[in-house]
Amino acid sequence: MATLLMIPGPVELSPGVLAAASVPPPGHTSPRLIEAFGRSIERMREVWRSGPSGQPFILAGSGTLAMEVAAANLVEPGDKALVVVTGYFSERMTAILHRYGAEVTEVAAPVGEVPATGEIREVLQRKGPFKALFATHVDTSTGVRVDPEPLCRLAREAGVLAVFDGVCATAGERFDMADWGADLYFTASQKAIGLPPGLALMVAGERALAARGARKAAPPLYLDWESWLPIHRAYEERKPSYFATPATSLVMALETGLGEILENGIEARIETQGRAAAALRAAWKTLGLRFVPRTEEVTGNTLSVLLFPDGVDASLLPQIAARGVTVAGGLHPAVKATSFRLGHMGYTATRPDYLRKAVEAVAGALQESGARVDPEAAVAALESGLAVPA
Repeated sequence: MATLLMIPGPVELSPGVLAAASVPPPGHTSPRLIEAFGRSIERMREVWRSGPSGQPFILAGSGTLAMEVAAANLVEPGDKALVVVTGYFSERMTAILHRYGAEVTEVAAPVGEVPATGEIREVLQRKGPFKALFATHVDTSTGVRVDPEPLCRLAREAGVLAVFDGVCATAGERFDMADWGADLYFTASQKAIGLPPGLALMVAGERALAARGARKAAPPLYLDWESWLPIHRAYEERKPSYFATPATSLVMALETGLGEILENGIEARIETQGRAAAALRAAWKTLGLRFVPRTEEVTGNTLSVLLFPDGVDASLLPQIAARGVTVAGGLHPAVKATSFRLGHMGYTATRPDYLRKAVEAVAGALQESGARVDPEAAVAALESGLAVPA
């Protein structure tokens, strides 16, 4: 491998996914495509832990399309929506909701922190009634992770929908959709799902589907769940159907990718992801790097958002790249110039050699920049963390 892609999406692909995505594209009504689509729907319920009532959707588009679909189906002009803000993509959700006419209330915390549960409860009670609560499970700009379970509980208490952006979290962080009572959880294919970009993936619960059915006006045709429900139900029954052409090559890859995630069960994949993240955190601490998330409790397992040490700036990134590893610069405006981001989700989290190469590249670049670091100690910290049993 010439260059290792360690940005927070797109990610490195497993050989199996790469092979599945590389076959000549099947037709959208071919038996093989229908089987892959139907099996992917079934496997999504397992990854999302949605139970049989969860309705998966597989749409051609990006994570932002998934956000648009959530807003288009759940929110009408004048509806009140509460957004828990933990970074750039929480703010994008607010912008999208405004375009659909929602009256948005934000509950925010300083960058690197999560709003207190009590504060969110107080806003739900004082400024409601709300139609839905939106939160970003892991925000790609800050690396901050919210705990969805208490937010789902608050939503149930207030009688509002619980909607989660899982773009940088799904299949990388624990999410029990049915047990927690979440109503919608969406993601994109190029993150911890481990595919190329191009699919917007989501599972809607019964309350979310009912909210769409109760709308006064239909959403835009392509974004409308009711446009897609007959097609997905037909594919799950292994019958041909058509509304708009799916991304057939990506659906083939999705079948394989979800199968790999579930090979030893979703719990095992989440444990592998968590172990890799903890080992990397130990390595970064050994190098003296600080994190944008303020505590480990709110630090996501799918990426590291790291602050440049004193005397080091964004010139560190090409120095890392010169060592064969591509990382991403800062994104959130508050830390854009002072941080960089390194993704370690999906297939990458299962590859200790990838993680070691990333640590060696960051350590070497820091040395070249004049930082006093011990690359061997950082690698030892990583390997010690990876050796911890599940």
